[in-house]
Amino acid sequence: GVHRQVLFTTVGWFVGYYLAKRTEYIHAKLDRELFEYIRQHPEDFRATEKRKIGELLEEFYPVR
Repeated sequence: GVHRQVLFTTVGWFVGYYLAKRTEYIHAKLDRELFEYIRQHPEDFRATEKRKIGELLEEFYPVR
């Protein structure tokens, strides 16, 4: 009945909340490790010069 639906909804909410927090933690941990690596090895990650969007796109030639 209704009590089972409430129970399953509550359990599902807690499991979903736990899984969401766990994935956020895993991604934050990975980001921290990557940023630390980038900070320790700046020669591998040189800043590139900024280009305008027109320089990145190819010329457009309409085909008829």
